[in-house]
Formats: sequence, structure tokens, C-alpha cells
Amino acid sequence: MNKLYEGKSKICYSTESKNELQIFFKNDVTAFNSLKKATYESKGVLTAKISNIIFKYLKNNGINTHLIKVLDDQNVLVKKLEMFRIEIIIRNIAAGSIVKRLGIEQATVFERPIFEICYKNDEFSDPLINDDHCVVLGLSSQEQLNEIKKITHKINKLLLDLFKKVDIKVVDFKIELGLDADNNICLGDEISPDTCRFWDKNNRKLDKDCFREDLEDITAIYLIILEKLESLNI
Repeated sequence: MNKLYEGKSKICYSTESKNELQIFFKNDVTAFNSLKKATYESKGVLTAKISNIIFKYLKNNGINTHLIKVLDDQNVLVKKLEMFRIEIIIRNIAAGSIVKRLGIEQATVFERPIFEICYKNDEFSDPLINDDHCVVLGLSSQEQLNEIKKITHKINKLLLDLFKKVDIKVVDFKIELGLDADNNICLGDEISPDTCRFWDKNNRKLDKDCFREDLEDITAIYLIILEKLESLNI
């Protein structure tokens, strides 16, 4: 295999098929644009297992995803996607950057989910953009963006339903999407405590904020999420 790309949390390899990739979940964790970094022995296994359970659940409920099969604890075989150069964020409860940007009190529950778009551009620190920016910059067509919104809101409802069963709040999450070989919009990347904010019923943080804020050992926290998901036998 040839390494195609190495990001903060995953490594992408080519395979014998031009339409398939192998992804390895790294043990690294970063925050604040990689200003804070660490490595935990079991972190890659935990994020991979959590993401794989969630992707399987979403696929079983009508969401197109890149996941083809799980190869081992840290490697998955996926469809190669032409990724949109945007990140999509859904916010159900106020936390993180929206609190700082808009002065909203943390833990405020929004009357409806807030849909945000960020332009994936390291030079400009992934700025927040709107629908018109997205289309004018050629990041997607309006039709694609409409479909992305529809898919994202469906994913949010499915995640809310799933985690409600184990008394966990889905505060917010970030997803990435792309086009497969048949030009279908598919969910890519991962969904895990690295890309989501999860709180328990007492607002205890069960995600990467534990690393950002030096609250608790994230491997112990991520294990809580994994064990709760595994208890559902999805």
C-alpha cells in the first residue's frame, strides 16, 4: 500500500481498487490547530470502534456512507470519495466556539438545530461561511448543498435518537461528505468523540473537550461511549 495522505487523526492508503481506500485511525489527539498534541496507546482503537458502530447504524437507517468493511481494530476499507472542501457542523446545544462568537450562554438548548458550514482551508483557519459563499466559491452546487442539509439533519435526528437510549446528549458534531464513483453524496471521515460533543445527563463532558481542557483521561472517557454503544447491540 502507498500512503496517500496523513492527517491529524488518520492515515489514508491506496488499495488495489482505484475506488477504494484503507484508513488507519491513529493514536494521536490534537487540539487548538495542533498546538496541543498527545498520543494515547488505545485511542485509535476506541475512535475506530465508535465510528464504525455509528456508521453501521446510519447505513442501516438510509444514510450513504463510505464504510465498506472493518478490517481490524484500527483499519477500515472505504469507498474513495471526492470530498467537498467544507465541514458541516450541527449544534443542538450551545458549547465551544458559538459561545465565544455570539455570547450565548453555554448549555443553552436551541429551539432547532443550527446548521453551519466551514470552508476547509488551513491558510484561513477554516472560516465559517454561508450558503452563497459555498456556491460562489465552487465548493458545491446549490442542489448539492440542499441535499447535504437534508442528509445532515437526518443524521442529527438519528444520532439524537441513538444516544438518547443511553442517556447521552448530542451537543454538536462535525461531519464531512463527498461524492462516490456514482456521483452519490456520501458521509465520509468519522463520527466519534473526536468530532462530536457528548454530555451525560449531568453535563459531564464525554468527548475531546476532556483533552482540550485537561479534565479527564480521554481513553477512559471514550471507553464509556464505546461501552454504551456496544450495550445497544446495533
